[in-house]
Amino acid sequence: MKKVTKIDKVQSVTGKNQKLRVAAYCRVSTSNDAQLESLETQKAHYESYITSRDDWQFAGLYFDEGITGTKKEKRPELMRMMQDCAAKKIDFIITKSISRFSRNTTDCLELVRKLLELDVPIYFEKENINTGSMESELFFTILSSMAEGESTSISENSKWSIKKRFQNGTYKLGCAPYGYRWDGRTLRILPEQAEIVKRIFAEVLAGKGTDAIAKELDAEGVPTKRGGKWTTTSVRSILANEKYTGDVIFQKTYTDESFNRHTNNGERDMYYIQEHHEAIISREDFEAAGLLISQRATEKGIQRGNLKYQQRYAFSGKVICGECGDTFRRRMHSSTYGKYAAWCCNTHLTDTNKCSMLFIKDEDLRMAFVTVLNKLIYSHKLVLKPYVSALQHNTGDENLVRIQHLERLMEQNTEQRETLTKLMAQGYIDQVLYNSEMNALLAQANTYRDDIEIINSTMTGDSSRVFEAERLLHFTERGSMLQEYSEELFERFVDHIHVYSRQEVGFVMKCGLTFKEMI
Repeated sequence: MKKVTKIDKVQSVTGKNQKLRVAAYCRVSTSNDAQLESLETQKAHYESYITSRDDWQFAGLYFDEGITGTKKEKRPELMRMMQDCAAKKIDFIITKSISRFSRNTTDCLELVRKLLELDVPIYFEKENINTGSMESELFFTILSSMAEGESTSISENSKWSIKKRFQNGTYKLGCAPYGYRWDGRTLRILPEQAEIVKRIFAEVLAGKGTDAIAKELDAEGVPTKRGGKWTTTSVRSILANEKYTGDVIFQKTYTDESFNRHTNNGERDMYYIQEHHEAIISREDFEAAGLLISQRATEKGIQRGNLKYQQRYAFSGKVICGECGDTFRRRMHSSTYGKYAAWCCNTHLTDTNKCSMLFIKDEDLRMAFVTVLNKLIYSHKLVLKPYVSALQHNTGDENLVRIQHLERLMEQNTEQRETLTKLMAQGYIDQVLYNSEMNALLAQANTYRDDIEIINSTMTGDSSRVFEAERLLHFTERGSMLQEYSEELFERFVDHIHVYSRQEVGFVMKCGLTFKEMI
């Protein structure tokens, strides 16, 4: 006997006499014929199912094909459906299962909660879950975790299969590099692009820099693989790609357990195959170009993977030119006394006629910041205390105190939920009581969280400055004189540095004060 599943009636926010606007979401994770046939079947089923009900109005069919379910950002139709829900175009959603909707627990719960905030329930057919009538997220979380586990299992099987193809040399490349096209079996040379590749290698070996090569190619209107502009990075990626020698290295990147992709720096095995396809560049030229690039990097004091490439300098993006308003860039300079780091205005580097501001040594900025903090530590009673008192008197609100109180309540709520879970796991309370108490705590936590967001959204600039000023005062009251530069303290207290000249800069603090210092 066939099972008949009843879907609870969902009240429409548009009124009793109006039909419920119902949409369906479908997805297949690969683009092969069998999966696409499955997608067509799902589309036909939902369109027929929704239009067959008199109290429902068909609000659209959203479907992603050949797209992974582990990341919501990679599914444009899902994101379009969420936007339509926010625009009040949809009242109810139907989908086949949790795993079809999302295989990442975090994303799945985030999407469902967002839909509930928009008053748009979703019905999962396979699991018979209607989020509009759910008493707790617990059961849904368990099922969502199972879907993620299924995805992980499938992923591991897929990785095993790919690894075997790496090992026996039968793996097919997913994307052809610039200069090649994939004919279904191997890489074939594109003559016009291949000439550009040869030109890039020849000019580098002749001593030309990658930035100059990129500018020339752009000036000549030479298109990149995707029709964009040439950059130093795109030129360097060609110079570093072994495929131009006819060889190939498999698994230069990998996906971790959270479905995030990383560069393989030895965490996974790599597989090198020689003479995999027709070469554009000889191995000798490829190796010579690589050695030349490495030598130039060494001369400039740059090491691949260091902070230069990761853009993690505390000053990055925070040193502002007082003449043109552009940001400063870190560069390595040389003198008779050796090499040193300096910060230079980007506009000045491009065109000295547009900005005459000269560079400032990195060490000078560091020492100037140390001097500013030491002055504040020495004279905080004369400078910071009156400023904080004035701000506190002028704000006239208790936003900061309220936020701190709510954060303490959030911590207590979290501890209570953890205790409740332990009691249920040890058999001291039954499932019914657990669900009831957990639902109450979750609702309470959501209320605290919403209150904090509301306060933050309405906080005045003065309230924010009070917080930052109090934090700076607290440090200077208890801090001892600095003996060396601290990046952590700079990021904590400074918003940006305003460069007035090579001899004077201003540290614009997060509390609203600006302290000028000579260098």
